[in-house]
Amino acid sequence: MRLGPRSVAIWTAVALVGATGWAVLALARGENVSAAWMLAAALGSYAIAYRFYARFIVTRVLRVDATRATPAERLNDGLDYHPTDRRVLLGHHFAGISGAGPLVGPVLAAQMGYLPGTIWIVAGVIFAGAVQDMVVLFFSTRRDGKSLGQIAREEIGPIGGVAAIIAIFVIMIILLGVLALVVVNALAESPWGTFSVGLTIPIALFMGFYLRYLRPGRVAEVTVIGVALLMLAIVSGRWVANSGLADTFTLDPNALVICLVVYGFAASVLPVWMLLVPRDYLSTFMKIGTIALLAVALVVVLPSMQMDAVTDFASRGDGPVFAGSLFPFVFITIACGAVSGFHALISSGTTPKMIQKETQVRTIGYGAMLMESSVAIMAMTAACVLDPGIYFAMNAPPAMIGDTLQSASETITSWGFTLTPDQLAQAAEAVEEESILSRTGGAPTLALGLAGILADFIGGESMMSFWYHFAIMFEALFILTAVDAGTRVGRFILQDGLADAHPKLARLRSTTWLPGVWITSAVVVGLWGYLLWVGVNDPLGGINTLFPIFGISNQLLAAVALAISTVLLVKAGRVRYAWVTAIPMAWIAVVTLTASWQKVFSGDPRVGFLSQYDRYQEGVDAGQVLPPAQDMDDMRTIANNSMVDAILTAVLALLVVVIIADAMRVCVRTIRNPASAKLAEHPHVPSRTIAPAGLIPTREEREELVAAGLGPGGGIPGEAPGAGSAATSAATSVASSRSATATRTVGEDDERDEREEVRE
Repeated sequence: MRLGPRSVAIWTAVALVGATGWAVLALARGENVSAAWMLAAALGSYAIAYRFYARFIVTRVLRVDATRATPAERLNDGLDYHPTDRRVLLGHHFAGISGAGPLVGPVLAAQMGYLPGTIWIVAGVIFAGAVQDMVVLFFSTRRDGKSLGQIAREEIGPIGGVAAIIAIFVIMIILLGVLALVVVNALAESPWGTFSVGLTIPIALFMGFYLRYLRPGRVAEVTVIGVALLMLAIVSGRWVANSGLADTFTLDPNALVICLVVYGFAASVLPVWMLLVPRDYLSTFMKIGTIALLAVALVVVLPSMQMDAVTDFASRGDGPVFAGSLFPFVFITIACGAVSGFHALISSGTTPKMIQKETQVRTIGYGAMLMESSVAIMAMTAACVLDPGIYFAMNAPPAMIGDTLQSASETITSWGFTLTPDQLAQAAEAVEEESILSRTGGAPTLALGLAGILADFIGGESMMSFWYHFAIMFEALFILTAVDAGTRVGRFILQDGLADAHPKLARLRSTTWLPGVWITSAVVVGLWGYLLWVGVNDPLGGINTLFPIFGISNQLLAAVALAISTVLLVKAGRVRYAWVTAIPMAWIAVVTLTASWQKVFSGDPRVGFLSQYDRYQEGVDAGQVLPPAQDMDDMRTIANNSMVDAILTAVLALLVVVIIADAMRVCVRTIRNPASAKLAEHPHVPSRTIAPAGLIPTREEREELVAAGLGPGGGIPGEAPGAGSAATSAATSVASSRSATATRTVGEDDERDEREEVRE
């Protein structure tokens, strides 16, 4: 498709804005740089990537087929398979993939300076993260929405497939436990946050029934109602926190663990249209609304970046926030903001079972990941506009800076960042906190930076406390939506894995056999719930033990997803385009395996798990208590945790090496003998659904919808919105459709592929 003069002028202007932003960020030294330039660089890059690179992938590499029925259309069962309006599904997908990573990772990585992290966030998402999400979504859609592990088993073979299933499920439980822990920490003893977040559940249920039964297809209508109720929930949360009801909604961590486990189970077994999708869609408006408000505030306020472009910690590797050099740890720390293996589980879990048309993978897969990356840019900005002394005071542990304002200011000043006790006291007073010292984890730092920008935009200093606590609640809501979608995906992975393990367990794969759904959901919730419970009650145990390997696990999973995607491209006869996933796979594998090696074998106890084990075990033998341990029991626990982390990191890294090696074996075999390649995808079934590919229909798409008598959400002509094709045929088609797979060779498709390229 050729661009007209008007389009050429527009995209040239976009490119110039982005290029100017990058030039200012990279070349400015010894002067304050406006945060607006970071915004310009990122948004300009995102726009170019979505318009050109993503379009190239869907048309040339994937060759999406608008005439092919998706699993949502063929297998609509009203439980997991349900054709969903692309606008609602984008909201669900974005909410499902957006967890703690894009909020917390960039904040922690800011200790290296704003430039390294920003470059990786933008370049990583364009060439790796968004590509992974879109490609996995496409291939899972072609395979009845099967999980990533099941796809690996069918396409790579039993060795790589079993290794993938084990690695994916273990990593999934770790990721869910960590995400749940962040939610507990954010909502504990917070009546405002607990009330507001809790109220989103009945609001979502109302929206689900409204769209399903009361006003089918009225997405815009229910959106207005839902957003209004959400705003009321946020405002009323503050009223509740200052009323006699505060004690009722002030929950301790144990109570929150129970609430999360119950919610996680319910969200994974109820029909997607009832709770999961409308709640995630609703949450998306708060997420996008807050980020958009922050973007506008940045343009209006024009705060300057206080953090250096590249700090000395980047080269020395002795940063107080986390130890390790820029390579590889800035990539591991940022994680979800650039590329996330967790996203591949959502893209091969809930979303492919609800997408209306293959042509929508660009909007939902690539577009949602760009949205998450923009969140990471905002998080990096919020951290870097803070005074560096305040930033390090909040993120350095007490063992480094002490627990008094005086000791903290003296230590941080010795690092080269001027800070006084009065500055620390004033910062805490502004947000109505007793202290901001050592508020580690990234979330409080993000809240403080966000509050400062928004207060300058709306309300001034008198609104600092409001915006700070609003940001804390916003982060909790952001993360919780990943827990509910992730739990459902964990159920899919377990169902597929057990069904393959023994013929007698094959029935577990059925999404309509409720006992199997309930049992597998209970197992998944029970595993991450147990780790969470132990972590809450034992500060050195449970999920706290596994927290140090969160970033590595996530990135290892991304390498697995990209390796599987590369195999599928090669087997589909797209060898010349395999670089689209092979290059980011190679980079992620090198970075993550290097980080894994250093985390296991580094001689620095702050980096290497085995060195940390030796240090604390020697302390135990000598009867010496080392910080942060309080007694000898803590010393033994830290030593044991270090050994567990070392073993688990090594095992996961070895599993990933096996998967990648087996994947490359399949690729080489296929290239040598293309006729031997067999793709386990469902045969082509003509689609009756008419729906736009993007959020805004083109003129041709609008004409097609009008001619079919359909609204902007699309659907099947002659059927009520939300009814789906399964209303009359699900009972007879689900089992046969899911078991039927196409085993076609590459050679059989060559002629059709050539015709498609000529037509393009």
